[in-house]
Amino acid sequence: MKALIIYSSQTGFTEKYSNWIAKDLQADCISIKKAKNINLSEYDTIIYGGWCCAGSINGLNWFNSKIAKLPEKENKKIVIFGVGASPIENPDVAQSLEKITNTVFSKIGKQLENLKVFYCPGGFNYEKMNTPSKIAMKMFIKMLESNKNKTEKDEVMIKMISGSYDISDKRHIQPILDFVK
Repeated sequence: MKALIIYSSQTGFTEKYSNWIAKDLQADCISIKKAKNINLSEYDTIIYGGWCCAGSINGLNWFNSKIAKLPEKENKKIVIFGVGASPIENPDVAQSLEKITNTVFSKIGKQLENLKVFYCPGGFNYEKMNTPSKIAMKMFIKMLESNKNKTEKDEVMIKMISGSYDISDKRHIQPILDFVK
């Protein structure tokens, strides 16, 4: 099996997961910045990982356009994984995965039985975050804090995203590895 992992990582969590997967699969692993002209037909398994933001995965539209161009007769395993700040048990994660999966199928214009979307918890690293993302997060925190009718979920969210943290764990790649193998 010849596998390729392409990733988009803003603060390092997605890159970490991509490297873990690449090591276990003995796969090629490259940043999306270096993958613009990559020939996906050379690979049996193609994995895309990106960071999650507002229920979507960064770079997914680019990846969808590449997958849509593959001939249907090429029976490849396609994996998409998003890395986000929420714990894997968060019910919002399952909803987002379903939405992303439906979006992928509609964007590529075909059902692929060998395509699956996964989630891996990462965290926040404000020190590595770009300035627009930092500003957006600070604004989001202020908005949550100013809500007079905060829910318990809001309180937990405020506490979680107010500082940097890392909840990444190599064990979260196992479902991806099981699907690919």
